[in-house]
Amino acid sequence: MAPDSYPLPAAAPEPLPVSTILDAATCAAPQHLYTSLRTSSPILRAGSTVVVSRRREMDEVLRNPERFASDMESVALGNVRPLIPLQVDPPDHARYRRLLDPLFAPKQVAKLEAQVRDLAMTLIDRFASQEGCDLVPALTVPLPSEVFLALLGLPLAELPLFLAMKDGIVRPAGATAGEFQVNRETTAATIYAYFEEVLAERRVAPRDDLVSRFVATEVDGRQLTHDEILDICFLLLVAGLDTVSATLECMFAYLAQHPAQRRILVDEPDMMPRAVEELLRWETPVMGLARMATEETSLGGVPVHPGDRVVVLLGAPNLEPGWLEQPERVDLRRAKNRHVTFGTGVHRCLGAHLARLELRVTLAEFHRRIPDYHLEPGATLRYNFGIRSIEALPLRFGPGPG
Repeated sequence: MAPDSYPLPAAAPEPLPVSTILDAATCAAPQHLYTSLRTSSPILRAGSTVVVSRRREMDEVLRNPERFASDMESVALGNVRPLIPLQVDPPDHARYRRLLDPLFAPKQVAKLEAQVRDLAMTLIDRFASQEGCDLVPALTVPLPSEVFLALLGLPLAELPLFLAMKDGIVRPAGATAGEFQVNRETTAATIYAYFEEVLAERRVAPRDDLVSRFVATEVDGRQLTHDEILDICFLLLVAGLDTVSATLECMFAYLAQHPAQRRILVDEPDMMPRAVEELLRWETPVMGLARMATEETSLGGVPVHPGDRVVVLLGAPNLEPGWLEQPERVDLRRAKNRHVTFGTGVHRCLGAHLARLELRVTLAEFHRRIPDYHLEPGATLRYNFGIRSIEALPLRFGPGPG
């Protein structure tokens, strides 16, 4: 059973080998690893990679893009140009965010609540009367995917293709780093080709969707170029089809193993917004963010050289004392929650408000219909490293054994 609290170390343990950090087996319950790293090796060098697990240095990295860049060399996803806005730094970054931020602002996202709720209810209706289901294909993948595809005006019937393209970038096949990258580049070419066709269609026959808006909108007095729209769509496809699904999987897996915590959502539905924030903090589905050092500097006394890859582990600062009370405990009623799950600085997650809406509505509708559930007896959950998605989440509905 996954923990809902853990003891903070009384003293710093021995430094952990970097192989432990990269071990996918730790992804199921990484809280102890994060704390051990932060207390023993808050800034850990492994070759040309520097791993950051303390909030002070995290802020330094994420809030200073001139020294820690987000360009494509630091996050190579098979793309031929930097993805917009993820891999573009100021001053150009601000120009693109002025276009994109209003599209994902709270008031704009709120207009989608009825649509998201209807979709959640439809999906839950398909399995609510059964004895159980694998929640990944039944709910956690289709719900955010359908919302995202509707926003971009892409056909739902092609969802398997979109998911295959997303996985080819986020989790490419291969046995070596070289094979991973070759497969990423092959998939990236497919993504570019797909959106080339979509853009050609939208220029002839615009629709009420984001792609058509990208074609028509001006930024600082000029329209987006063809390549800029491709680079935005590439990023939105990869991010929009993965992170919310993974977050839902992490949250449901936790709640399935903690019935007392789950009862809070059932008995106190008004706590749902707070519960979502706390589960975002505790689970931190996106484990880390990568940057590239552009100049000679240091972090926490550790030298950092130009070209070094700097990886910030977001889950570690989320458990750091001093930023909230008793960070080692899960408190779904927590009123003040200063987590950094969506990052900080200029690159803070563009889709954070949409993600919160989808999480809140989905959890509310599920627990309204299915208040009791637990993991299928004997099931072993397999988490992916990086973005902590779960390959299968078999649930049984009703009270758990014992």
